[in-house]
Amino acid sequence: MEKREKYINPFTDYGFKKLFGEEPNKDLLIDFLNEVLNGKEKIKNLTYLKTAKLGSTYSARKAVFDLYCENELGEKFIVEMQKAEQDFFKDRSIFYSTFPIREQAKRGKWNFKLKAVYTIGILDFVFDGSKKNEDYFHWEVKLMDTKHKAVFFDKLTYIYLELPKFTKTIAQIETRFEKWLYVLKNLSKLDRLPEKLKEKIFEKLFKVAEIAKFSQAQLMQYEDSLKEYRDLFSVMETQRKKGEKKGRIEGRIEGKIEGKIEGKIEGKIEVAKELLKNGVAVEIISKSTGLPISKIKKL
Repeated sequence: MEKREKYINPFTDYGFKKLFGEEPNKDLLIDFLNEVLNGKEKIKNLTYLKTAKLGSTYSARKAVFDLYCENELGEKFIVEMQKAEQDFFKDRSIFYSTFPIREQAKRGKWNFKLKAVYTIGILDFVFDGSKKNEDYFHWEVKLMDTKHKAVFFDKLTYIYLELPKFTKTIAQIETRFEKWLYVLKNLSKLDRLPEKLKEKIFEKLFKVAEIAKFSQAQLMQYEDSLKEYRDLFSVMETQRKKGEKKGRIEGRIEGKIEGKIEGKIEGKIEVAKELLKNGVAVEIISKSTGLPISKIKKL
């Protein structure tokens, strides 16, 4: 019989919103965001906003955020948990950020002054093109001048955390930020609060995440969300295995072709050697075998 996990999986929709999207647990989100922002923008309070946003016209595209909130300075935060890689994810992320920008427009006289907008993506996948850079997983993107490599506009920030790249064990983590990453990645695999995480904020998180304390209705919602996550993971794993199998087949075919090519070249070299022994001119051998004259002269 499969052992039930003790704590919720933060990569499920229900689990993520249980930890970070409920008013009584707002302090968890505040602490996490402050660490993500490296203490640059200390958030003292947050107000949850509606997550569904409509375009400026009836037919315009709608956006639905996982979490959308505002701090005491009026700065906006979009927080997304992305379980799987999808086409145009970066495009979607940029598109979503336009909603809190346009919401700041005021009727009548307005000087266009904007409050900062932050988009934070917690990713259970790795961006294409960044897989080789295994140590770099904390992206912080702003509008930048490409010539001077300086920030051109600092009120629009995109932060992405590629959690598959975070591989530190509990013994290796050092900073509070790393503690958060460790919890997000490993919470559902743990059976107790690690000694190294015995701080007030993480003690609360583990209590909130304990499945045994859920009501029947909460448990049903979580189980539905978990099934959706597992189904998605299963589909992704199947596609990954198909990709690996295709790669192996292509590799074998490529290997056979290369072997035949190498065999043909070796055969041509042997023919060239025999012709040289019989005093045939290098130019004629080159035309007959297709080998370069420089290569024949070295035989």
